[in-house]
Amino acid sequence: MFKKISLIIFLSIALGAFLILRPYIFRKNVPPRIEDRLPDADFLGRAYVLDVARETSGMMYYHKIPFRDLFSYEFILSQGKLYGLNLQNPVYFYGNESGDWGALVEVTDSSKIYEGIERLGKFIDITDTIVEDQKVYQFKKENGYLYYGHNYLFIYKGTKFKQNYDRVHRAKRFDIEPTWRAFLKEKQFKDEKLVLYSNWSKLKENGIETALFAHDSDSTSFSLKAYVRNKKPLNVKMKKEGMNLKSGESTSKMLNVHLDIEKLRNDTEDPLYKWMVKLGKKISFPTAEFLNAWEGDLSLRQGGFQTVQETYIESILDDDFNVTEVEKTKDVKVPGYSIMFSVNKNGKQLINRLLSKGILTQEDQYFRFLFSPQLKMSTKNNYFIFHTGQYAPKTESSTVNNGVWTQRGTRLVFSLDSLSRFEAFGSIYIPVDRIISRNRFF
Repeated sequence: MFKKISLIIFLSIALGAFLILRPYIFRKNVPPRIEDRLPDADFLGRAYVLDVARETSGMMYYHKIPFRDLFSYEFILSQGKLYGLNLQNPVYFYGNESGDWGALVEVTDSSKIYEGIERLGKFIDITDTIVEDQKVYQFKKENGYLYYGHNYLFIYKGTKFKQNYDRVHRAKRFDIEPTWRAFLKEKQFKDEKLVLYSNWSKLKENGIETALFAHDSDSTSFSLKAYVRNKKPLNVKMKKEGMNLKSGESTSKMLNVHLDIEKLRNDTEDPLYKWMVKLGKKISFPTAEFLNAWEGDLSLRQGGFQTVQETYIESILDDDFNVTEVEKTKDVKVPGYSIMFSVNKNGKQLINRLLSKGILTQEDQYFRFLFSPQLKMSTKNNYFIFHTGQYAPKTESSTVNNGVWTQRGTRLVFSLDSLSRFEAFGSIYIPVDRIISRNRFF
């Protein structure tokens, strides 16, 4: 009787264990997701290709870009379906400081991809090779590679294919890289269609924990919305108001800064403070003395040309061949340049320090910053103004922190939109027409 009871108990336990463990015993081998395959990198990105195509279509047609139909939503969608790519889901891409980059695209039908590779081979020299018993397609001239599995397509350009391939090919489900996990959980720009993310080591060295950029565009401009999150509280904040140099049509470069730096100048361990010191060391700039005197306002203008008088010595021979040196002046055209910054009671001490370091030099009533054109110095309230023109430039009250940078005709406009204790938001506007007309960015 006891043996029968024991057997029943054993069978009951065995049956219970079987029912509990059955899903695990007969579980299918579930493949990794696209996100699990992504290699770690300095810069990570996500793009909804079809949505980006739809957003930029107006810009393409407005500027009458050749072959714009090839970038349309309809064409890209049809090509994706034709070659087994699911472009309705995001394409993930990444890049490193070294210049190598890669991308992964979701595949719906891997049997169609080879046809696409064959078609691509009509335009690019493609060879195939074997890596760990797997066929890989190589673009030798471009130093690129292409590999696909059952549900993904991997594109890579660089010198570390094997390392990246191992991560992609041998991935395990839910074994996502920590940087990608952080990016995909990021709330900022969550609904944007093209986002770039970075927690690059060089950013962290300067106290920046995370940086994100999101795409936006209209018919005339392409813009990047920027977001930066700091590890520690920021020791600067935006001023309500400051003075700017007035800008003109000839202005090619411009910078306006209006910050409260009271906390910054008193915290020598602040990453921004250290970065400024490190930058200043390249020219032996007295950064500590500058911050001690500077009141946080800076305005710079460059553009156009102005005529200034320069003094020079001319050697003249008389009738007896005696050399006489004569001081003369001549009109010289120099690039228009003005810089204005606010100071406190230590302002004059700062100027003397710059003169003693040779960063600022004086010739009669003129000054030079290193290799700048000769400048006149004026003062207005608590501002020093250095300018190439005969008279001090006009100024105006302003509340913005922004700038303009023109490189070979391409005019970039950037701004600092908001600043809190740990976060900063900004924008970069890039005109489309100049880039399109030159077929290049710079």
